[in-house]
Amino acid sequence: MKKILTASLALTLMGGAAFAETSVQSCNRTVSFDAPPERAISNDVNLTEMMLVLGLADRMVGYTGISGWKTLDEEMRAGVEQLPELSAKYPSKEVIVGADADFFFAGWNYGMKVGGEVTPETLEPFGVKVYELTESCTHIMEKAKASIDDMYADLMNLGKIFDVEDKAAELVGGYKADLAEFTGNLEKGDPVRAFVYDSGEDKPFTAGLYAMPTALIEAAGGTNVMNGFEKSWGTVTWEEVVEQNPEVIIIVNYGNVTAEQKREFMMSNPAFAGIDAVKNDRFVTLEYVEATPGPRNIQAIKTLADAFWGN
Repeated sequence: MKKILTASLALTLMGGAAFAETSVQSCNRTVSFDAPPERAISNDVNLTEMMLVLGLADRMVGYTGISGWKTLDEEMRAGVEQLPELSAKYPSKEVIVGADADFFFAGWNYGMKVGGEVTPETLEPFGVKVYELTESCTHIMEKAKASIDDMYADLMNLGKIFDVEDKAAELVGGYKADLAEFTGNLEKGDPVRAFVYDSGEDKPFTAGLYAMPTALIEAAGGTNVMNGFEKSWGTVTWEEVVEQNPEVIIIVNYGNVTAEQKREFMMSNPAFAGIDAVKNDRFVTLEYVEATPGPRNIQAIKTLADAFWGN
């Protein structure tokens, strides 16, 4: 009679260590795994890049939520070329279940909506476990303002989930050392007042206290003039922007309206003529994948610091 080996026993006999059951904190839930996921889906460019830098493309059956709004640069295209985009925008429950997925890496307003069709609770009956982007937890629970540590936590948790903790620790350690060296040598003065212009002409869509750009701006030696906007991403009024008088405007580049078109809109509108950033033509562009939590956050801080201080 043939002896059937469990996956973990077979791995042990081949000289590898068995995967021990592990748990991670995902917003206000504890999620447990008795084996690493094998058929994962990620939503959005920044979350997908977290999977890629950890070398997890071969554990994925696809990704969602990119081409409906954004374009992939050459680096991203190369990383996902063997994977299908299962949905151009937010995936339906049927898309995820139909792909026979066992894991969904998403966030609130990053592929899931509060009370929507796709949530950890709606996917659980189909054997799909969900890990939520830490920055997005503010939509369902009380949370401290955005921090670069949110991104580090996501990488470390993914490392535990997929049994690549050493790789995650190496990456995070490298990011921390790089950032510490850079900020330690940064010559700066009083915090630069910055405003994040994502989109919108009638009213601007911007980053508030709980969105990652706040952490990026502060690390670069600035302050988000919308710190008093106690939300993640959302809409404010142009009157508020004028009142706060930012010295630098950070444009988030994605979608059909280009960064240059957003800059031209502000530069040509008489209502904004008194804003210091407009008077001095001080604009800096971050790609969407840099402005949201992910591996490109360290470079984003350097880009902002150069715009703030010119060093």
